[in-house]
Amino acid sequence: MREVKTLGLIGTGVIGGGWAARALHCGIDVIACDINPQMEAWIRGAVETAAPSLDALTEGMPTPPKGTLSFTTDVTEMASKADFIQENVPEQLELKQKVLAPIAEMTAADVIISSSTSGFMPSELQEGLTHPERFLVGHPFNPVYLCPLVEIVSGKETAQATKDAAADFYQSIGMHTLMVRKEVPGHISDRLQEAMWREILHSLNDDIATTRELDESIVYGPGLRWAIMGMNQIYMIAGGDGGARHFMKQFGPALEWPWSYLKAPELTDEIIDRFADGTAEQAEGRSIRELEQIRDECLVAVQRVLAKHNMGAGQTLNNFEKRLRDKANSKLYRK
Repeated sequence: MREVKTLGLIGTGVIGGGWAARALHCGIDVIACDINPQMEAWIRGAVETAAPSLDALTEGMPTPPKGTLSFTTDVTEMASKADFIQENVPEQLELKQKVLAPIAEMTAADVIISSSTSGFMPSELQEGLTHPERFLVGHPFNPVYLCPLVEIVSGKETAQATKDAAADFYQSIGMHTLMVRKEVPGHISDRLQEAMWREILHSLNDDIATTRELDESIVYGPGLRWAIMGMNQIYMIAGGDGGARHFMKQFGPALEWPWSYLKAPELTDEIIDRFADGTAEQAEGRSIRELEQIRDECLVAVQRVLAKHNMGAGQTLNNFEKRLRDKANSKLYRK
């Protein structure tokens, strides 16, 4: 697979904008493609908004000169200039297949094509594509420019070399690559998040709690721990000196109790109203952009603290800094 000097983006919404900001900050040129010419102003604004947080996150690191952003409505132009293509169109299987097919025909066999899909399996998307061995899923998390996780999922026809090259590229822009061993709908993280999301909807439907109360149950408790280590490690610690086995012996029987649901409730207007009205109240008049800025500042602070202890996302940040320093010392920066 070729060296990635230019990242091609198809679809320039929230996820596409996040990919652009992260890649540009790491010295990668970006050519963004969207059928709507008005999205050029949007993605340039998204990159500008993300820049201060990225600067704060990588303060003191030898980051390369920033890449350049170009925009086009011509998919052929994007495909001809890109060394790696990231697809970010809406989550509709037929739409993604329709978009990916001509792109695969236009690009050389050594150009990796990756989908940001949060739920579709790569085998569904690569079926019928030209050179399907270079296609995979690279599923990120919003905001892409600050959340380092990317789930790499291969399809039935994906080559190992494609997975290796994709992982190297994502790591070069500061991401933590989670190599998903088996393709399933929703990959790994979204399946876990959806289980909690179903419980949230049931709590709203049964009028057990408001959106604020539900969020408080996470923000002031388990959410604080999850940034440090995952639920499995947290539960092991909760077992005290007996560790994981003592925890399972003590709390395992609770799994038989009817605490939670498996199936989500019907999305009635009442549930949607409770969700929309509740979250609007929580915003306390702040705009989406203002809330994003608060979120981003906190994400930077958490990762910088975690880096001091080389834990969680902080370890990824430390690995990224080492990679940047190695590259700077070898004088490989091209700009």
